[in-house]
Amino acid sequence: MVRLLHVSLTARDGDALARFYKDAFGFLDRRPPRRLFGDIEGRGNGLSGADIYSVWLNPPDNDGPFLEIMEYSTLASRARPAVNATGYGHLAFAVKDVRATIAEVMRAGGSMQGEVTDFGTEGDPHLIVYVRDPEGSILELEEGEG
Repeated sequence: MVRLLHVSLTARDGDALARFYKDAFGFLDRRPPRRLFGDIEGRGNGLSGADIYSVWLNPPDNDGPFLEIMEYSTLASRARPAVNATGYGHLAFAVKDVRATIAEVMRAGGSMQGEVTDFGTEGDPHLIVYVRDPEGSILELEEGEG
């Protein structure tokens, strides 16, 4: 059996990124933030001497899989994620109102990636749009069943 436990984002500023997800989407603290350091962290992730500030957030309607935000004391540089790059692409969120959520994302410091597009039918709309969090990670917002 396999079940999804969490999705992890590496942040330049863990508290600021956590605040974005709380403000834009209503995420809630799953547990108090923690500092993780020492030999055991380095053995587990293969990064010797790892020093990590870790924040866990629950989606507002769910206590299952959670969002983990990790701020490492030493960061490797990385280009802004591209929608069509290999590897992890985006996080997708079902929302009640795409346009209202876009407004919250912008207010909280996010940015637009695409434009609202209807993948449904005239009688059954399914709106989607890609946006970015303040650190550039790609998020898909979906409204409707499609």
